[in-house]
Amino acid sequence: MSHICVTCGTQYPTSSEPPRNCPICQDVRQYVGPDGQKWVSLDELRKTHRNVFFEEGEKLWGIHTVPNFAIGQRTLLLQTQNGGFLWDCLSLIDGDTVELVKALGGLSAIAIFHPQYYTSMVEWSRAFGGIPIYLHESDREWVQHQDSSIVFWKGETHRLNDDLTLIRVGGHFRGFQVLHWTSGEGGSGALMTGDMPQVCPDRRYVSFMYSYPNFIPVDSATVRGIIMKLEPYQFAKLYGAWPKFMVEGIQKSRCGGRLSVICVPSAILDL
Repeated sequence: MSHICVTCGTQYPTSSEPPRNCPICQDVRQYVGPDGQKWVSLDELRKTHRNVFFEEGEKLWGIHTVPNFAIGQRTLLLQTQNGGFLWDCLSLIDGDTVELVKALGGLSAIAIFHPQYYTSMVEWSRAFGGIPIYLHESDREWVQHQDSSIVFWKGETHRLNDDLTLIRVGGHFRGFQVLHWTSGEGGSGALMTGDMPQVCPDRRYVSFMYSYPNFIPVDSATVRGIIMKLEPYQFAKLYGAWPKFMVEGIQKSRCGGRLSVICVPSAILDL
């Protein structure tokens, strides 16, 4: 049986008994719920939940599990000039999801920004013929379900093709990566960041946290470092981790910074 952590959604290798604990949830960047460690099988999850599809942008589909499960993120299906690409992942994958993804052009690869969202990535890869999963080498220790489909890359950037580039920004995890889509937003560019930077609820600002559930911020030097790493890339919209969480159209003069769509309150840089 395949066991999935109810708190973070991470899937573990098949075993007769669930793991003793979830290292990801025991880390300070996550948490173990007040009722202790709980598990669910993928088959059980399929009986109580389903995935819904919705348009998040041009040639961009959001996939979200309802009712909400674990952290509650949505994954993004990019319909790129080089084929379908899955950014982030979900715990739930079923026959209906696979058929809908295939109807939208299928998948050629997967990339996930950090360990709390690795979820059922191996299950997703196998459902589409063992497609590669791109993760940064610095986060190798957090992979709970090892598989030959996982490709660990090193360095600060990894160009997947002439349209997609992975960028290691760190901050939340050492290997935290974001995705730049050159032809996204009609050629104006799109940036998929998930948690780092994190899109705030009013959609005008982003935040930079070491632990979101435990409200632990990163320091100002880390914020500046992330901004410098993202500065060379052109993008008209920044996509966060939840449905409709995106930032767009913010002018440099309003932010006082050098990134046209990342608005960082000046106070955070003065800490």
